[in-house]
Amino acid sequence: MGYEGKPCVCQFRRGLCDQTCVARMMETNFYMAALNLMGRRCLVVGAGAVGLEKIEGLLACDAEVVVVAPEADREVAELAESGAVEWRCRPYTAGDLEDCFLVVAATSDTDVNIAVYGDAEARAMLVNVVDVPPLCNFILPAIVRRGPIAIAISTAGASPALAKRMKSQIAELFGDEYAALALMLNEVRGWAKATLPTYQHRKAFFESIVNGEPDPLELLRGGNEPAVKELIATAQERHGS
Repeated sequence: MGYEGKPCVCQFRRGLCDQTCVARMMETNFYMAALNLMGRRCLVVGAGAVGLEKIEGLLACDAEVVVVAPEADREVAELAESGAVEWRCRPYTAGDLEDCFLVVAATSDTDVNIAVYGDAEARAMLVNVVDVPPLCNFILPAIVRRGPIAIAISTAGASPALAKRMKSQIAELFGDEYAALALMLNEVRGWAKATLPTYQHRKAFFESIVNGEPDPLELLRGGNEPAVKELIATAQERHGS
């Protein structure tokens, strides 16, 4: 007997997944935002391999992570032992959402998924049930990070494999020189705000550097950071006079 299909894990309870839940996902226009999670309590329900991936993503953003699961993979248990996360070794309850900013459910249990989504929606919380688009009010895109730069890639859930390929290609296109330039430009933001009178003046200043000649990114690729600093100093003299 051949493979019958993946079990349904959403509120439609189809038995075997027939993709009913994603039928209208391509019609959804997502509002793209970047969240500051530093010091915010975030809940992850589930502590398997997928849960670990979501936990590590939250920790990378300096979130305060709480994990709820009766059992945990070794890596999650080690994070709890080290104090990196709080692990509540028991089944999920609605009270686990108390004081949390967002919740990610990384479980294949349909009843738990629906409960997490319903409880979070009742609190107007951000909720994502992994791989179950209709039980999400936000999605988690693939991310390319270069220092302060973060590039998000989303296919609206249509194809994580395609998002992964795009992530790889974008990572090759935008190297560490972009992060270096971002940090250098950030160093003169204070000067620009104190010296240049309007937004348009500040915009012209920064664009003259980023889009100027010689190309600062090419200079950084060649390891010539002093030349970029000279470009910035020249732009300050020109625009600040």
